[in-house]
Amino acid sequence: MAQEETNEGLTSKAEQEEAVTEDIEALKQALAEEKEKAEGYLANWQRAQADFINYKRRSEQEKEEIAKFANATLMLNLLPILDDLERAFISIPPHLTRLTWVDGIRLIERKLQASLEVQGLSPIKALGEPFDPKLHEAAMHGKGKEGIVIEELQKGYKFQDRVIRPAMVVVGNGEEEEKEE
Repeated sequence: MAQEETNEGLTSKAEQEEAVTEDIEALKQALAEEKEKAEGYLANWQRAQADFINYKRRSEQEKEEIAKFANATLMLNLLPILDDLERAFISIPPHLTRLTWVDGIRLIERKLQASLEVQGLSPIKALGEPFDPKLHEAAMHGKGKEGIVIEELQKGYKFQDRVIRPAMVVVGNGEEEEKEE
């Protein structure tokens, strides 16, 4: 009977060792699965953090852009007033050009232009320049050097290096102007 207990003890001891080995393997597998989950969570967290940093940077850039170009609409609305003042000065009869009130209005026009330039408004140079569709709007063709602006019908303006109104121009078609002798 002692022999049977010893065999039984050995069997149960072998079974116990096998059970412990199985438990260790199960724990190792569970640990590996948990490590994999943790690595996945870490990668997702890092991705979310990078997305947030990118969002924050994009948001700051948009704010700067909005602040920079917030006055563009105001500038665009003031341009017809500048155009009207320029047309008014062109149409003043010669005998009235020396009157003080005309000089006063010229001074007001210059002050308005200067204050708009300080804010970032600048005229687009057109006359004599090669036609550039980014800066000029061709209204028609005329006799003159091909591809060169020969007349400016309406001034164009940039605000903070962005075109807010292209210059309306007449572009040369390559025919030579007739020269008077």
